[in-house]
Amino acid sequence: MDVAASEFYRDGKYDLDFKSPDDPSRHISPDQLADLYKGFVKNYPVVSIEDPFDQDDWGAWKKFTGSVNIQVVGDDLTVTNPKRIAKAVEEKACNCLLLKVNQIGSVTESLQA
Repeated sequence: MDVAASEFYRDGKYDLDFKSPDDPSRHISPDQLADLYKGFVKNYPVVSIEDPFDQDDWGAWKKFTGSVNIQVVGDDLTVTNPKRIAKAVEEKACNCLLLKVNQIGSVTESLQA
């Protein structure tokens, strides 16, 4: 499941009704969003969630990854950037990486990342 949560992250909250941004009643915290994902995992055969949180919401990534037994994929989190990949590894922010050669420039640079 590719959530692309950076697309609906606003001021520290996740706007589940992002097509109507003027209704803050649908804005939820990272913990509430994590609970929503955990419900999906419990009730449906979800084996992988990509970009469950904003690319800079490191705390939410780390907390969620440590609390589930599924693949948590970092794409927007790392953008195939060696520094962001190193931070993701250090923080244990995700347990799977989506590596895109077109984001870094060459196969060699991708391998180095």
